[in-house]
Amino acid sequence: MNSKAKHTNLIKTEAKRLGFLSCGISKAQFLEEEAPRLESWLNKNMHGEMRYMENHFDKRLDPTKLVEGSKSVVSLLLNYYPSEIQQDKTAPKISKYAYGRDYHFVIKDKLKSLLNVIQEEIGEVNGRAFVDSAPVLDKAWAAKSGLGWIGKHSNLITQQVGSFYFIAELIIDLELDYDTPVTDHCGTCTACIDACPTQAITEPYVVDGSKCISYFTIELKENIPTEFKGQFDDWMFGCDVCQDVCPWNRFSKPHNEPLFNPHPELLFMTKKDWEEITEDTFKKVFQKSAVKRTKFAGLQRNIKFLKD
Repeated sequence: MNSKAKHTNLIKTEAKRLGFLSCGISKAQFLEEEAPRLESWLNKNMHGEMRYMENHFDKRLDPTKLVEGSKSVVSLLLNYYPSEIQQDKTAPKISKYAYGRDYHFVIKDKLKSLLNVIQEEIGEVNGRAFVDSAPVLDKAWAAKSGLGWIGKHSNLITQQVGSFYFIAELIIDLELDYDTPVTDHCGTCTACIDACPTQAITEPYVVDGSKCISYFTIELKENIPTEFKGQFDDWMFGCDVCQDVCPWNRFSKPHNEPLFNPHPELLFMTKKDWEEITEDTFKKVFQKSAVKRTKFAGLQRNIKFLKD
């Protein structure tokens, strides 16, 4: 086995040991196909108030501008599909990814461990870990490295696994064996497009971020536009509709990451509990959760929007 194959094997074996669902690797180079798509999406203002999406256009498309001398993008998937969901069917809903500990911290720790092993076993390898925290097109890299295909709802989908997972990367200055993309298996299915409560999927593979429930409930700091009243399907933080209806997610299996287990109270809160939530309860239930992004006032705004 040559050193490239040996190093590739080491990284994939270690990724598995750390609990990642899968690991794929691609050559660090300019994302030629994505450039015009990203430009068009921004020009149509589909990022709404997410102005940060306009920044670092070159870095989003070229990993060598993020990590000097980088040769490989190591993409990793981590399952977050829960074994149980919220019990009260009439209660405001939280996206499944936010049930447990904030994924940024959980995954960052795993990525640091992976990079440490690479450096210990291989030698001087420079790189950076990315979890949704820098201008990296996660889904494009994961698709490029054969971990799945980008579905019509613009999320990555993997056969036999579905799409309820986080995507993260290590960008390193080490040459490795590269994986190849898989084919698209969406076929003629339009389940996600048909089910989107706000018609945010404007055409197959294009999501108008400024119409997405996740955008309104997490990213938007101002008042939610009244024209969307009654269209939120009870989502108060994020939205899983396009993934819930995707046929590939019938293969989803519960994660085995204890840190992603929800606070015991979360799943049993009733509609009334949510409508009367206090700041103390918010702090207790979401102490280390991604839901803290909205802050207490933001979550209250979202709940009120559903109720009025």
